[in-house]
Amino acid sequence: MTLPDSVYAHPTALCESHDIGRGTRIWAYAHVMQDVHVGVECNLSDHVFVESGAYIGDRVTVKNHVLIWRGIHIEDDVFVGPGAIFTNDRYPRSPRMAGVPAVTRRYSHTDHWLVPTRVCRGASLGGGAIILPGITIGTYAMIAAGAIVTHDVIPHQLIVGNPGRHQGWVCFCGRRLSRSEAGAWMCSTCKHRFQQTAQELLLCTD
Repeated sequence: MTLPDSVYAHPTALCESHDIGRGTRIWAYAHVMQDVHVGVECNLSDHVFVESGAYIGDRVTVKNHVLIWRGIHIEDDVFVGPGAIFTNDRYPRSPRMAGVPAVTRRYSHTDHWLVPTRVCRGASLGGGAIILPGITIGTYAMIAAGAIVTHDVIPHQLIVGNPGRHQGWVCFCGRRLSRSEAGAWMCSTCKHRFQQTAQELLLCTD
């Protein structure tokens, strides 16, 4: 298909969607299927695959060999590191399996098996991270390389390991926060100050 002049697609890329924002770049051997939204000024690197029904917001960076399936919703300004893995089915079987009527019924409609995942604005997923189905990753959260995320992640949270566990907080800029003597969380790079409550991290505005 013919893309707008404002969109760059490498000659080996296959883009079947009409809904690609201006300034977006789609690199070698990437495949974007029909019924996919990709926002403005995104970068989809080599060998990225985006399945029908996925959503990618504005200014998103998707590095090499990332596979984005139906039901994955990626908000604006997200970074997805190389080889990060999304999933969308908690009990996967081959939909073509013979002799098991329950499987046939289950895969007769996406509502029976599809479990959506959301990556909120400004979050980063490190290379090789694995995101289980039904997870919400909060704004500006940081998932370390190779981490396996098994539960929701709140804004600015740093998740490390297998299974992924809370290992601190990060600033808007991505740097790890340190605790001040007054009890606030501080960014040494951009000087933002945050206050931790029982369930979240709040930017101090005073």
